[in-house]
Amino acid sequence: MDMDMARDALVQESRELLAAMENALLEIEAEGVNAEAVNAIFRAAHTIKGSAGLFAFNLIVSFTHIVESVLDRVRNNELTVDDAMLSLLLNCGDYIGALVDAIEHKRENDEPNIARRTELENALNAYLEPPATTVTVTAAEAEESPVEVETGHRVGSDNWHLSLRFLPDVLRNGLDPIPFLHYLAALGRIVYLHTLTDAMPVAELMDAESCYLGFEIDFQTEADRKTIEGVFEFVRDDAHIRILPPHSKIDEYIGLINTMPDPGRLGEILVAGGALTQHELEQVLSEQQEKAIGQKPIGALLVEHQVVPEAVVTAALSRQKQHEDKKAHEQKFIKVEVSKLDALIDLVGELVIAGAAATVVAQRKKDSTFEEASQTISTLVEHIRDAALTLRMVPIGEVFQRFPRVVRDISRELGKEIELVVTGADTELDKSMVEKLSDPLMHIVRNAMDHGIEATDARVVAGKSPGGTLRLNAYHESGSVVIEVSDDGRGLNRERILSKAIERGLVSPDQILTESEIYRLIFEAGFSTAEQVTNLSGRGVGMDVVKKNIESLRGDVEILSVEGQGTTVRIRLPLTLAIIDGFQVMVSDAVFVIPLEMVIECVDLSSHEARHNIVKLRGEPLPFVRLRELFELPLLQHSERESLVVVQYGQQRAGLVVDRLLGEFQAVIKPLGELFQNTKTLSGSTILGDGRVALILDVAHLIQQASHLPTHLPASKTAGLLSNQK
Repeated sequence: MDMDMARDALVQESRELLAAMENALLEIEAEGVNAEAVNAIFRAAHTIKGSAGLFAFNLIVSFTHIVESVLDRVRNNELTVDDAMLSLLLNCGDYIGALVDAIEHKRENDEPNIARRTELENALNAYLEPPATTVTVTAAEAEESPVEVETGHRVGSDNWHLSLRFLPDVLRNGLDPIPFLHYLAALGRIVYLHTLTDAMPVAELMDAESCYLGFEIDFQTEADRKTIEGVFEFVRDDAHIRILPPHSKIDEYIGLINTMPDPGRLGEILVAGGALTQHELEQVLSEQQEKAIGQKPIGALLVEHQVVPEAVVTAALSRQKQHEDKKAHEQKFIKVEVSKLDALIDLVGELVIAGAAATVVAQRKKDSTFEEASQTISTLVEHIRDAALTLRMVPIGEVFQRFPRVVRDISRELGKEIELVVTGADTELDKSMVEKLSDPLMHIVRNAMDHGIEATDARVVAGKSPGGTLRLNAYHESGSVVIEVSDDGRGLNRERILSKAIERGLVSPDQILTESEIYRLIFEAGFSTAEQVTNLSGRGVGMDVVKKNIESLRGDVEILSVEGQGTTVRIRLPLTLAIIDGFQVMVSDAVFVIPLEMVIECVDLSSHEARHNIVKLRGEPLPFVRLRELFELPLLQHSERESLVVVQYGQQRAGLVVDRLLGEFQAVIKPLGELFQNTKTLSGSTILGDGRVALILDVAHLIQQASHLPTHLPASKTAGLLSNQK
């Protein structure tokens, strides 16, 4: 086994389970206790313990075992979940997360915080006082537990007997039977083990990736049935497992023997291991011949002989069907390493470029058959591109799901009542963006809770509800993904922001700024209007980082605020950073690409009235910018009449004046070098079919330029890059 791969898989799975555990705890806090949420928390803790146990990560096993014991008492209705227990379990989840981090960094034997562990264990053990003499068994446990019938003879063995039959595909599914046996041995003593090789074919027919083994085990332990079953939690769907407790009924051994192709052979194994005496074996074989087991479904036999009520059998069959449906659903998904996915996207990008080159050659050859074949290939490449990019798209809910816990903890720290409302969590975004969004959103949320939403008393005085509301929303708009963080707090104070900016020398006292420009001042490094520094904010660090991180993703951030009513921070990002549908235009001899989703229409500029960079389009004024003037390109003698490309970003529109329209084009985005990092009107470059470089325009900043907003462009640098096209 590749231990590094196994370690990575354990870490990833544990973090997913911890996230599910946290969500279930917050669900209980918001909506009250329900059995499904409690079982989800228990399963998460139990699965983490089992995974860690397979690799002997004892620190996490021993701690999670205590957590599991508390949760087990909750499931048995022996403990009530209150606010104190919820906080304790959330803190335990954080500590388990720290242990998982240690495993990731190969420091699994180093205790991250002994004092913290002792504190949590003492709090957990306080819930594990000896239970009352009466034990309540839940309906779920009644369905899972075997029904004991007080009739029938029992065997004399004091040992458990385990019959394991691993399915052929267990190895292909990444599961090795041997570690399960090692884990079992850690719970007690294996008295006898017999390896079954009956299913093993001859050497010529053997498949090295298939498992042909089974095991008959006699086991001595103080553990209960649930603990033993937990050993095989992960292999339950890939094996047939039967567990017979000490002094089981002979009928149960009859059922076990019936599963073997050679009943006498299993009988010999059971006698050799001490599970049965020779006399008991003879009695079993005798009773087996007298009973016609297998002629009816086992459920029908149990009901017919009044062993269990019909309702119990119906419930068991229903649960089995749910489990099978869940397994079928899970088999629809497969985990893939991010590096492999990135490599696929890179290859698809090169395929797009090669396909464009083939199209150019086909057009030059003027061979209709060649052109038709090239067009077919281009269509297929486009489908492959779309399918490959879809693989990178993930719901933004992966980021949103961490904020319920953040809002809960910070609101308690601040002494405020804050409700989090999440919408649009299923909106999909490129995975590389999702990973980089976490920190910017965290800064915005913390600022909204600390600065934006008032304290309870202040809200009541202002005529608002005592509790504030924080909203996270995501949606698609104009070929972009928009993420909004809104609060119903005090809003931004324009005068205070402006005076602080003048005090710091960011603007001059006589400078006239629009409302949007004033709000953008809070993104300046070190800018803060807080009167005092807290653990959350006030040092002027964070919002400048937010802006830099968003702009590094070719995105934009804006602020909308109404004083006394609240603030909305709106982040706008492109759908993907890899490949886009573009629209080619030409200015002089230079080719530019505009993201196709942002192109509204193209019109002839000469047929419309235009003056002072404003054109009257269907009775409405539209600002525009000439790309030739912007990039200082020469006017060619053979230049045709100018065309106006109308583009839209968010709710804003503008026009781009170009010489020629070249049509649609699949653009593989290539990053610009460090020399052009401050060129705000360009977002990247791409390679055309003839090998030339085309620049991809940043529509958001071009619209600002057309609207006379401040945008700095080092034109000389851009002109140098454009010269490479010639």
